[in-house]
Amino acid sequence: MAVEAVKQQDGALRRFLKRIALLRESPVGMIGATLVLFWVLVAIFAPVLSPYDPNENYVDDYGNWGPSAMYWLGRDNQGRDILSRLIWGSRIVLTVGPIATFCAYVVGCTMGLLAGYYRGWVDVVVSRISDMILSFPVIILYLIIISVFGPSAFNIVLAVTVIASPQVARIVRGLTLELRERDYVAAAKMRGESAVYIMLVEVLPNARGPLIVDACLRMGYTTIAIGVLGFLGLGLPPPDPDWGGMVKDTYGMMSSFPHMSLFPCAAISSLVVGFNLLADGLREISMRD
Repeated sequence: MAVEAVKQQDGALRRFLKRIALLRESPVGMIGATLVLFWVLVAIFAPVLSPYDPNENYVDDYGNWGPSAMYWLGRDNQGRDILSRLIWGSRIVLTVGPIATFCAYVVGCTMGLLAGYYRGWVDVVVSRISDMILSFPVIILYLIIISVFGPSAFNIVLAVTVIASPQVARIVRGLTLELRERDYVAAAKMRGESAVYIMLVEVLPNARGPLIVDACLRMGYTTIAIGVLGFLGLGLPPPDPDWGGMVKDTYGMMSSFPHMSLFPCAAISSLVVGFNLLADGLREISMRD
């Protein structure tokens, strides 16, 4: 039985990799993947690509903050090179965002699997907890959590996990309610497999399609959340190059030096659009099956 289970999982993995390979047939998905891959490479090679120290104040030629031959995207109101801060800021976004999304999925999948598989009072308890969290406006919850625990990367991950996990749990619960009635789940029960085995091996892998698409979309939401918190002064503490914090620091100079805010906004938008287009491409591929 164990050998059959391993073969089944290997077959599922091959089918999944085959679907990912089909992404090249989706122009929308390829554009999204290219945008995301671009920022991933920028984050990985930030020490090589960054022309200056992102926190160093270069006040030569004071007041001339616009783009120039030395500073391609110009400098901010403190004389820091915007290009260098964008490059290092991508590393922060693409570290905190995936970790926060992963934690939200670990908690949300656990809640959704328990609620959908056991139903009864477990479903009621999980659903009521989710309803209570989802009843609050998202931005208010972010403000409460970050204000109480303080701005830091860990607390941003905590806030995203608390807010996003009930949303993930609802998706997983609905998928579990459907998949628990399938023949392969009944066969696993007849073999005497434990509930944990059935949820993690039989149910969750077969729900991966919608979850992968949702994860891409949620990465976009998390990127926006990190930017909003930075703009409100609740992101990473200065002088860390946070894209949202870069907009906040220079927002008052938009009329004189719009490049200071527009470039960080463009970075946030391009990454969010990339995740959304990638999700659309994956959804398009899944609908072909």
